Amino acid sequence: MTAGVPLQDPTGPVLSARGLQRTFGAVVAAGDISIDVQAGERLCLIGSNGAGKTTFVNMVTGYLKPSAGRIVLAGEDITQRSPREITRRGVARSFQMPQLCLHLSVLDNMLTALHSSRGQGHFLRPAHDAASLARSQELLHGFGLAAHARRPVRELPGGVRKLLDIAMALTGHPRLLLLDEPTSGVSADEKFATMDTVVRAIESHQDRSPVTVVFVEHDMDIVRRYASRIAAFASGRIIADGPPLQVLEDPEVQRCVTGSAPAAQGSAA
Repeated sequence: MTAGVPLQDPTGPVLSARGLQRTFGAVVAAGDISIDVQAGERLCLIGSNGAGKTTFVNMVTGYLKPSAGRIVLAGEDITQRSPREITRRGVARSFQMPQLCLHLSVLDNMLTALHSSRGQGHFLRPAHDAASLARSQELLHGFGLAAHARRPVRELPGGVRKLLDIAMALTGHPRLLLLDEPTSGVSADEKFATMDTVVRAIESHQDRSPVTVVFVEHDMDIVRRYASRIAAFASGRIIADGPPLQVLEDPEVQRCVTGSAPAAQGSAA
């Protein structure tokens, strides 16, 4: 499945960052990051380890506060909001390492995520009301996980856990979904099938409201196939931003990120 045409929001960007900076002592993890993300886009963040991608995601989701700059979600400044407040405004994320309750069943993990997104229910005793069960089962079916519903998460292989973590992020009908390396830990022969499943499940909810996706990815095969736009990071800054082919052919991106510079430019490493 290839990237589709992004849906545009006539009222403005879903996410707007201006002049974001984050320092840790003398280390600049993010420096002057400015970017707009439109509704329905599938934006991929690429860059080497330490380039600033995850720092940017952590600032958007409230896990880190910027040293300077602003973050605006659908017109509202969320720069100083807590992760919980940002989640309740329609931002969800999955992590590179799935955040799951290993002793609970797949279904109970879904129900826990659902009630957490609503600020309801006890973390270890998720409610099993009809509406919550229906929503959880709908998502499990969409991600191909229905057959695993009653299995404890500890019994699942890594790729299935990854899908469950992403499915849990969708329980609250987010407008913005951030995925940190959705194919990490997935075998090479399963990565495209995994991403196809994720994209289909997200697109199946587009009739309710467009879900904008920002994902971090190191696998350039995945990037080329699924991104509608790429932002390349290096040294805490965005060095290129645009359509996939344009960004991946940028000489600085090839030199700093992909390591695929043409022979004529190879001496500029």
